Amino acid sequence: MALSTEALCPETAKRWEVADIFREFGESYRRNNRLPLSHLKVLRAIEVCRTSYLGGHLQKCDKCGYEQHSYNSCRNRHCPKCQTLKKAQWVQDRKAEVLPVPYFHNVFTVPHELNPIALCNKKAVFSILFKAVSETLLAFGRNNFGGTIGFTAILHTWDQRLLDHLHLHCVIAGGVLSADKTSWLQTNNDYLFNVKALSLVFRGKFLDYLQKARAKGVLVFPGNSAKFETDEEFSCLIKDLRAKNWVVFSKKPFAGPQEVLDYIGRYTHRVAISNNRIVDVENCKVTFTYRDRKDNNTLKLKTLEAGEFIRRFLLHVLPEGFMKIRHFGFLGNRRKKDNIQRCRELIGDNSPTPQRTKKSAGELMLELTGTDITRCPCCRQGTMSIIMEMPYPSPRAYVRHSIEFPDSS
Repeated sequence: MALSTEALCPETAKRWEVADIFREFGESYRRNNRLPLSHLKVLRAIEVCRTSYLGGHLQKCDKCGYEQHSYNSCRNRHCPKCQTLKKAQWVQDRKAEVLPVPYFHNVFTVPHELNPIALCNKKAVFSILFKAVSETLLAFGRNNFGGTIGFTAILHTWDQRLLDHLHLHCVIAGGVLSADKTSWLQTNNDYLFNVKALSLVFRGKFLDYLQKARAKGVLVFPGNSAKFETDEEFSCLIKDLRAKNWVVFSKKPFAGPQEVLDYIGRYTHRVAISNNRIVDVENCKVTFTYRDRKDNNTLKLKTLEAGEFIRRFLLHVLPEGFMKIRHFGFLGNRRKKDNIQRCRELIGDNSPTPQRTKKSAGELMLELTGTDITRCPCCRQGTMSIIMEMPYPSPRAYVRHSIEFPDSS
């Protein structure tokens, strides 16, 4: 359904959040579906985020005496409300790592035929994706330019309609550090690697590692993937995938270091759907916006049953402890600082290296939005300061109707 202007009128529309949907329909969804512990944790964390259940503190204005409660965040990496400050601090840390060279963006996508296996083997398949992509790009850097490239890879598992769409975003510096670290070899400013060649090597490496994982008994095949448990069906799948063109997409180079940081910041801490895309929740249905890439990125509306919305959201819960942002090549964590300093010297960049600074939530919010969250919302002159801590209650104290949910209207 194409999106009308009236559908998102801010004056009349209630502002819905993922947390509202989980609070309203989460208990019913839990009763009707057997969920793994990881999904239960995400549901509960988002439900209680910024409520009295997590405790908080009482603030008071030093000028007019106005008081307000401020509740703690869940800090779950799947929560749409808890990513802004994490992202801002992460981007601040990356400023010291961005070089004054062109940067390129490649996207490596796994065919949808593998989705049933990937959903049942997230940690194994996601690890194979990182390994296949990193080895492919590092090999192209050595073979094409004679050195080591540096890049950041960011895992995404969704499309705009919340369906499974496994792909890796890679932001790649336009140059390589020679093997003996005595020279910086600049790439063509408009071109990095041939995407067709990348696709062939990526496909070969991914399928090879997938076959090895199955041979070692790492993969399981429940539910919709059960048919691939037999040697015959799995071999047919591999054969079909080898005959298929795998998608590797390449965007034009970024305009400069600041654009690189802005872009990476948009992608690193993104979750399956942001709160501002949710338009309405009515009659047990959720309506949200999405961009239809098959129709010139036209903004449209999608309506799902609340249970289906929750199911699709939970498809993208990552394995516990799994790192979805990784650095490779001369940006690899072990020698990152020394390598970046060496690259700057070889490039001839004499500008001072940006220093990593730990900023408070107030400083980051002021920098991001121009809003001083310490300013009193009543008199607009005084400063809010904490006068009392509200402890985190016992888990047994959790009663749905007793939680003070913030008004999101």
